[in-house]
Amino acid sequence: MIYLSSFKLSDKKVKNPNIYPYNVFQGKDIEPFVFSPITVLYGNNGSGKSTILNIIANKLMLKGKEYATSNSFGTVDYCGKFSSECRFSYGDDEFGNAFRMFPENSRFIKSEDILYEIKKIQQRQILADSMEYDYRKEGHSRKETEEYFRTHNKKHQLEYIEFAQEKYSNGETAMQFFEEHLLPDALYLLDEPEVSLSPANQVLLAQEINKLARLLSCQFIIATHSPFMLGTLDAKIYNIDKEDYSVCKWYELENVRYFYDFFKKHAEEFEE
Repeated sequence: MIYLSSFKLSDKKVKNPNIYPYNVFQGKDIEPFVFSPITVLYGNNGSGKSTILNIIANKLMLKGKEYATSNSFGTVDYCGKFSSECRFSYGDDEFGNAFRMFPENSRFIKSEDILYEIKKIQQRQILADSMEYDYRKEGHSRKETEEYFRTHNKKHQLEYIEFAQEKYSNGETAMQFFEEHLLPDALYLLDEPEVSLSPANQVLLAQEINKLARLLSCQFIIATHSPFMLGTLDAKIYNIDKEDYSVCKWYELENVRYFYDFFKKHAEEFEE
């Protein structure tokens, strides 16, 4: 499904060349992005791929958008100005009618959101297990423990202490986050979703994204430089490291080539 058909970044100029976000796109010759069911914005650190996602989220007024400020003392809202100068077009439904709004569940999911939710999930489980252990240690039977933990009292206690202790994170719980937050019939902007995921889980997530796009009417725009995601996603890939943001094959990308050359260099060690 294509909910967002295209997006054109502002090509306007401002007098100060250091003003964010105008400075991110200086010297670039950028045509409008034309989106597929899955589109990847590839780029190394500092390339601007996350900035582009946030600009799109702000322009589309998606849940999760992050409002940025250009500087601490300026009177001009350059971020809002830049966003207002961008243009986009809706996609069409299965009957060829243009959408007039984006699905309710559509959202922008940042890498920081993923890390924060992972910590909450992990901490909640740790606290629940600890509370159950302490309750049984006091001499209560399993039946009494189960009845107690069905009450609201446990929920209130969890909420009270959940953020009072040190938080723990575990990359394995990231998959649970995506299972809960990636729903059918929606547009998703994902900023580096591979955060905290092992290579195997990165592949599993990419396969799930492929399925959501192919079978469950989802559209994804993803910022990533993970070779495992890039090689698994059925995606159109824009190379944000290029001046013209050209479309590339995944195996042509610098980060992927780096992995390839590294393992090729050490190939004999794998053959021992």
